[in-house]
Amino acid sequence: MKVTTKQNTFGFALLLASFSALGPFTVDMYLSSLPEIMSYFQTNTSMIQTTLTASLLGLGIGQLVMGPLSDIYGRRYPLLISMILYFISSIACAFAPNIELFIGIRFVQGFVASAGLVISRAIVRDLYNGSELTKFISLLTMISNVAPLISPLAGSGVIAYTSWNHIFIVLGLLGIVLTLLTLWGITETLPASKRVAGHFGQVIGNYKELFRDRSFMSYALGNGILFAGVFAYVSATPFIYQNIYGVSPMVFSILFALNGVAIMLGSQLVKYLAGHMAERRIFAIGLMSAFVASAVILVMTLSYGSLIGLVIALFWFGFSIGLIGPVSFSLAMESQGHIAGSASAVLGVLPFLLGSFTSPLVGLAGEYSAQPFGIVIFIVSLLSLICYKGLNSVSTSKVINNQ
Repeated sequence: MKVTTKQNTFGFALLLASFSALGPFTVDMYLSSLPEIMSYFQTNTSMIQTTLTASLLGLGIGQLVMGPLSDIYGRRYPLLISMILYFISSIACAFAPNIELFIGIRFVQGFVASAGLVISRAIVRDLYNGSELTKFISLLTMISNVAPLISPLAGSGVIAYTSWNHIFIVLGLLGIVLTLLTLWGITETLPASKRVAGHFGQVIGNYKELFRDRSFMSYALGNGILFAGVFAYVSATPFIYQNIYGVSPMVFSILFALNGVAIMLGSQLVKYLAGHMAERRIFAIGLMSAFVASAVILVMTLSYGSLIGLVIALFWFGFSIGLIGPVSFSLAMESQGHIAGSASAVLGVLPFLLGSFTSPLVGLAGEYSAQPFGIVIFIVSLLSLICYKGLNSVSTSKVINNQ
């Protein structure tokens, strides 16, 4: 299978989005059950938060392993084995006898779930390039962004009628569905002739090659640094909206979901712009848009501005993220077809890694101050812009000199 036809493009994007959604469902679906889990294991808040950290670490580290494995052994079999292990680890979470084992299994669950994220993107790079790659990634991003919106609601729906461990039974059933989809819906997109050598030295060499590629890193870091602002948003807005502005949990859920809608709209716009406007220009416009939006957010948080003003500025920022995400992937992967799995892993892990730094910073002034959040959002936008401009100008000048 080299390309998909126009008739089945949406269906294929929906199929790959199902694997991409595994990350958000693994992390978010059980959040509403955390108090019940704490009571069940008779533990403290810190240990319960560690279960979330373990799954995020698994998702991040797993991508660095699963990406190269898919370059060595192809896309289909690593994905199939990972989905089987996801089913097993999910059921193991449901019946874990103590919190320590639960934390360990959560890491494993996140680790194998990462295969869905990284291999689905590598499959896209195997099949598409140029503006077609950008259009397909835009469609995939739009569909995938539904998962973070519905996964917490799905978890709340489950525990409304049953206990917390049924959430992991549902996730186990999802693992079975994805296993069957891998068997019947995914064909191998990386022929043996294009796979890389299967030894540790080659894997390390591939990562060195990527980190030395200034063009690749300009897009990887430009997107990764900016996306770290999304993690800051996730950490800060529950307190900003509810503690500072006094909105109800229901209103907070709506306002939180708005940014997901903004990202979807931005990625949908990219789908229409690709082919009519250069991807590099779209990326630069998105970065500038995010920077201006972050400046407005900074002003609003420093001056204790109105709720509606902050919501609009955050929507604007989310829309800019939606513009940047698809084109950053397309541009970064443009010359990485030979190691698409490893490249996809770097692109996937950077937001997690950088987000682990920004998330704690937003709470430095306590739960009743939004100022650290505004400062963090502005700084990541500025650093993203500087990083892209600096690395991209160096790589461009090298190309000109070589000519």
